[in-house]
Amino acid sequence: MSHITRASITAVGHYVPETRLTNQDLSQMVDTNDVWIRSRTGIEERRILTGKGKGTSYMAARAGREVLLKRGIAPEELDAIIVATVTPDMSFPATACLVQAELGATGAWGFDLSAACSGFLFALNTGAGLIESGRAAKVLVIGSDKMSSITDYTDRKTCVLFGDGAAGVLLEADNEGYGLIDSELNVDGRGWETLCMLGGGSLNPTTHDTVDRKMHYLHQDGQAVFKVAVKGMADVAVEIMKRNNLTGDDVRYLVPHQANQRIIGAVARRMGLGLDRVMLNISKYGNTTAATIPLCLHEWEHELRKGDRIVIAAFGGGFTWGATYLRWAYNAAPVPTNGVENSEKAELDV
Repeated sequence: MSHITRASITAVGHYVPETRLTNQDLSQMVDTNDVWIRSRTGIEERRILTGKGKGTSYMAARAGREVLLKRGIAPEELDAIIVATVTPDMSFPATACLVQAELGATGAWGFDLSAACSGFLFALNTGAGLIESGRAAKVLVIGSDKMSSITDYTDRKTCVLFGDGAAGVLLEADNEGYGLIDSELNVDGRGWETLCMLGGGSLNPTTHDTVDRKMHYLHQDGQAVFKVAVKGMADVAVEIMKRNNLTGDDVRYLVPHQANQRIIGAVARRMGLGLDRVMLNISKYGNTTAATIPLCLHEWEHELRKGDRIVIAAFGGGFTWGATYLRWAYNAAPVPTNGVENSEKAELDV
């Protein structure tokens, strides 16, 4: 038995909006079609958050509530809240502050972390550091993005890719050898121009001109990003396996960022994994940026068993990328037959 303090995931929660935007819907908006989208991305539909006054914090708080409910703890027991997002409700205060207030987590401090599609992975490791150092006992880590708020629905190259959603995990201390074992995180800012949003910051404050030039929508050079994403995610995932003497047979699941099914397939092949051991839900949600990885953990939670070896890998704008190796810390309770639907029509009260 190990006496090293590690941070383990002890609960997972999620929230996805009820409104679906299908490929057929998009074909009525821009010059595209279902076959083209599915063949190049694997996406069939994505969720869109609608309704006045609903932003990233709305989804994040509901994902957080489900985490607390499933773990059976009160909001006051949280020590910290980290929200990974590139679509905060506003420049400030941090979305984490709004989530803290909505949850009633009066004993928690928190902050936002911006690392695009690698955001949840970076936030997970940041939260783990708080646990491992003894500075926190319970850390809520949430990935939440309302990508529809920065997507140009006249741009056929990008509007087919993104959706809205949120999911999160609770991190707690573990001394039995489970939890986050190893990570490799990277940044290379030289590639920033291929995936970015130019308007709205201190470099290009909002003006009529920036709005007219569509600088407040995300921009992506798809081919350039694809090439570096495949290599970056695959290289770092394989490096994590080598460093920890893992083979493809040892890894129960790869949990990849859900950007593109072709990228995911290439990473799995490099790791020696069949797609039956890859968490894949891009067809239902598209790319929800910081939410994709925890959404996968939520959907596969009931298939995971204590001790399962998992590799998480992500690549995002910045460029940011990385991989984490962890051992799952619990067996999930059976799925209730009369469970609560997590949608805009039903909210969980803690």
